Amino acid sequence: MNVYWLEQTEAHVPADNDWLSAREAACLNAMRFAKRRADWRLGRWTAKRALSVILEMPAYPLFRKIEIRAAPSGAPEVFLDGRPAAVTISLSHRAGIAACAVSMSDVKMGCDLEMIEPRSDAFIADYFTLEEQALVAHASAAERDRLLALLWSGKESALKALREGLRLDTRSVIVIPCAASFELNGWSELRVRYTAGRDAGGHSSGDRHSGDRSSGGRSSADQVFRGWWQHADGIVRTVVGAPPPHSPVRLRIPDYGPCAASPCA
Repeated sequence: MNVYWLEQTEAHVPADNDWLSAREAACLNAMRFAKRRADWRLGRWTAKRALSVILEMPAYPLFRKIEIRAAPSGAPEVFLDGRPAAVTISLSHRAGIAACAVSMSDVKMGCDLEMIEPRSDAFIADYFTLEEQALVAHASAAERDRLLALLWSGKESALKALREGLRLDTRSVIVIPCAASFELNGWSELRVRYTAGRDAGGHSSGDRHSGDRSSGGRSSADQVFRGWWQHADGIVRTVVGAPPPHSPVRLRIPDYGPCAASPCA
């Protein structure tokens, strides 16, 4: 499975909203809080910019033909000229940066950006499995925060691929990095296992078909996702999917000239 990756910052987003569809503009206008509006615009812009390259629709007015709607689960879905597109995307944004992962097929996929920052022992106990806690306990002081960012980002990506998000207990997802070194510039492999029978304490329950207590019984089958992670510029990036994706391909935004898009970025 091919996956394409694009990151944009708030500086790339046009000041106007001419690139939004009428439905998207109405959604934006209903938002009350400035940060929520800014994050939403940045995510939509990043998705449309990525899709415009892949779909060969670079002209700025055509961005309105690409519409990103929220499914009942909250996952983003792509519509072209009002019709569902056989495209899967996942969005993430942190600290004025947004990422969009795109697959040109209907698959399970999720991506995430995570800033490397200190996290408390209470956070680890509340949100990580016993296996992950042991992994963190054996990490050096220099790698602890980076490892925690990787584990958390992997969980977020898998929960998006499951189309559940944080409605599921994060301890039902176990992140297994396939490379221990953080001194890597490229993408490294990652494996994530969703265990439906995990109880709220991160232990395996006796009956995996009786419903996951932490998720209200939404999911009833274990799943394994393969993916990739990268650490650069103080940010951990992850993407997971089923079927297993190839290493993400970074999209290059072409310069189509001053009349093709506004602003050029």
